[in-house]
Amino acid sequence: MNDNFSTGKPDRAAVMNKFHSRLQRYRNLLFRRWWIFLLTVPVAVGVEQWRLSSAAPEFTSVGQMIVNIKLNTQSGSIGSLYSEELGNFLGTQAALMQGQTVLSRARDRVATENPGLTPCSVKVDVSVLPKTTIFILRATGQEPQYTQKFLQACMVEYNNMKKEMASHASDTTVSGLSDQIQKLDPELNRIDDQLVAFLNTNDAALLQQSTGMNNFLVLLYQRLAEAESQHALLSSMTLDQSLLLEQGQQPSLLRTGGVGDSAAGGSILVNTGVGEQSGLNAANSIGMQYLTIKQQILLLKADKERFAEFLQPLHPRMVSMGENVDRLGRLLVIYRDQSIEQLEARKNALALQITNLQNQCQQIGRDNVVLARKGAEYDRLQKKSQRVQTLREQLLTSLQMLDVNKEVSPETVTIYQVATNALPQQPFLIRNLLLAGLLGLGLGLGLLLLIDRLDDRMHSFTELQEFFDEEVLGQIPREISGSISGDLPLLAPGDLRTAFVESFRNLRSSLLYLNQNGQHPRKLLVTSSVPNDGKSLTAANLAVSLAIGGSRVLLVDADLRKGTLHKRFNLAVSKGLGQMLVEKLDWHSLVLATNLPNLSLLPRGPSDKASTEFFFAADMENFMNDAGKEYDFVIVDTPPVMAADDAATLAPRVDGVLFVVRAEATSARVARASLDLLVQRNAKVLGLVLNSVRAGTGDYHYYDHYKDYHKA
Repeated sequence: MNDNFSTGKPDRAAVMNKFHSRLQRYRNLLFRRWWIFLLTVPVAVGVEQWRLSSAAPEFTSVGQMIVNIKLNTQSGSIGSLYSEELGNFLGTQAALMQGQTVLSRARDRVATENPGLTPCSVKVDVSVLPKTTIFILRATGQEPQYTQKFLQACMVEYNNMKKEMASHASDTTVSGLSDQIQKLDPELNRIDDQLVAFLNTNDAALLQQSTGMNNFLVLLYQRLAEAESQHALLSSMTLDQSLLLEQGQQPSLLRTGGVGDSAAGGSILVNTGVGEQSGLNAANSIGMQYLTIKQQILLLKADKERFAEFLQPLHPRMVSMGENVDRLGRLLVIYRDQSIEQLEARKNALALQITNLQNQCQQIGRDNVVLARKGAEYDRLQKKSQRVQTLREQLLTSLQMLDVNKEVSPETVTIYQVATNALPQQPFLIRNLLLAGLLGLGLGLGLLLLIDRLDDRMHSFTELQEFFDEEVLGQIPREISGSISGDLPLLAPGDLRTAFVESFRNLRSSLLYLNQNGQHPRKLLVTSSVPNDGKSLTAANLAVSLAIGGSRVLLVDADLRKGTLHKRFNLAVSKGLGQMLVEKLDWHSLVLATNLPNLSLLPRGPSDKASTEFFFAADMENFMNDAGKEYDFVIVDTPPVMAADDAATLAPRVDGVLFVVRAEATSARVARASLDLLVQRNAKVLGLVLNSVRAGTGDYHYYDHYKDYHKA
């Protein structure tokens, strides 16, 4: 399969062929209808010449206006109260200069100042000199003096209208500014009353303390966080851990004497506060004493274990050490209970502190929110009062500057050159005639395109493929007859019409290579949609080409009304196919030999319209079957499909139909209707033959370009 079809992309060669075919169609259309331009161009030029010659003489007056530099005395932020954008300024002023208001006022002004002048229609055109701000005004009319006066009046009335517009804009602006100021005064008084009422119900000094209260609230939250952290830490620690955390350091170990040290026991007792009834010098709190006694008990137990290695349990020293351990144990219990009570008291104190801080934070937070809301409302009233006051001052300043600007501002556009004397206008004869000629040329092209859109005749092989799905078996070039009758001579051996001969050889090859059930079609019917499409000549030349190729061919003229094949072969005829059907004659006796050995002709015989009714008879079918057995090819020429029903009647009795289409003559709609009629009769249309093709078409292979291959 072609890649272009598999990928869905258009065939580039097909597109190019279609383009060249369409281009060639337009070229042929231009060659055939060139006389249309001989009608449209002279008519357009003649109409323009008549219009120019019959038109009354016109006079033109010219004036100029220039844009002045505008003095702007305002320095405020509002700027000029009457100004125009520079990008649209020139176009706007040009439109005003030639607007109906200015023209109407100029007409009244001329009539008032010059009552003796005869009024006439005046056309005013305004343009801008390139790269300048100078307006060129041209007035064209049939009365020179009135035209000049009218143009001058237009410039004056334009300036008057601009002054009125500026004055009206200034007065409107003053009125608007005054109204705005009057509206702002009650608003400003109302805001001041709101401020006074607010300060009467609120302390202004308290509103200023909002920031300090925020800082104090942050400090309270910090203290609350510290108290909650301490309480959580004490709740999760043991007694010893909490006492060590409270003291901020680990207890130091007390030094003890050796085994032979007689003062060791006394030293321990002194440190524990038991011996000699002396107090604990190292302890300064119950928690510290608890930790110290706990440490001393551990040291005494360690010494007792060390002395037990060489002393008996009842040794006085061992007994004394045991008594000391017991006393310290009882004392440790007392201090532990007191430490636990102190720890619980500490936790309770922290819980009370947390509760107090939370209450303070909530209360101060509510007060702070109320205070912040009042402070924001107070700030909003102050800023609103400032904005209204500032706007009022700006409006007063603008109102004062507007009066000054009205007095000192010059005109935006002034007269640069007064209207000149109206001079006769020279018509652009050559230019107008050229434009008329171009218009006529365009009109001719439009008519050609319209004709082409309405014309469905086919001009080339590509156009034929666009209209029909049937296969195109051959293209026959257009040949010019040299005879008086206009009939083309048939093909002959050694014929010098190279392209003509090769086209029928190509058609012959197409038929020989057509495959139907293992063999090529042998009984062929040649027809067309309407007369003069060249079907008879095509059938005769195809039969000649097959005979020259060595095939035994019988050419049957089945056009019983107007068939002329016997005249093309210069044969005298007394009876033919019509008499065979009517009189039941043997067709062998009616077949005539031609000047070609392999080609025979069965003519139509004398014209008899009634004989066509016998095409349905069995004799016609028997004749076609017998002839198909005795000849290699049987070619039947019939009337056009739309002219008579003969072709549609005979088409089912043959192997296939060749349908002839004449280039630039056959209508696609008529040809399509003819083919549909043949298909309706169960005829097998083998393909189309495009006849009388111009050799210059882009998709036709012009054999005359290759004459060197056909030399004797």
